Order: sequence, then structure tokens, then C-alpha cells
Amino acid sequence: QVQLVESGGGVVQPGGSLRLSCAASGSIFRINDMTWYRQAPGKERDLVARITRAGNTNYPDSVKGRFTISRDNAKNTMYLQMNSLKPEDTAVYYCNIEVNFVQYWGKGTLVTVSS
Repeated sequence: QVQLVESGGGVVQPGGSLRLSCAASGSIFRINDMTWYRQAPGKERDLVARITRAGNTNYPDSVKGRFTISRDNAKNTMYLQMNSLKPEDTAVYYCNIEVNFVQYWGKGTLVTVSS
């Protein structure tokens, strides 16, 4: 069984920065894609950033140029550096990984951007 733990969420003012982490543990041999999603109150869960094992990245226009995803394969960990945060970035951020054709989800970490 695979467990994911997100950390780094909190309250920040508009224009500020946060760095999220997702640490994977358990029955892991090789992690394929690693993805950050977010879900705001009353909204559907949307993709924030994705990184393949080879390091290719994908961002929606809403975060492009402000967020950067990265991963450390030796540590089974991925990160999301969030800069120039806006109130509309407020959401619960979820870690997702693919292992042996199965996807796993973390419990989420809350990011609140407010003045």
C-alpha cells in the first residue's frame, strides 16, 4: 500500500510564496507521473501541475509562470513552488502519483491566500 503526505500549506498574503511537498512511502518501486491538483470550495478538482519521471512538466494557464513543479526520485518526493499567489489560488492542494498503473491520493493541504 502507498501513502502520500502533503505539507507546506498555510495562510499567505497576496503576492506571497509557499512551497508544498509530497512525500510517498510504502510499496513503491517506481513512480511514473506525479501531479498536483487543487479543489476550491464549491468547485471541481483541477490539475495544477504535472511532472513525468523524465522531468517533463505541464501547467494550466492559470498558474503558468507562477508555479514550478519538481521531483526528487531518490526521495520519492515532489514539490510545488508557488509564487505571486492570488486569492483565487485558495484551495486544498492534493498530491497524486501513479505506481504500477494505480493512482494514489494524499489527504490534501490547505492553502489560503488572503489579505
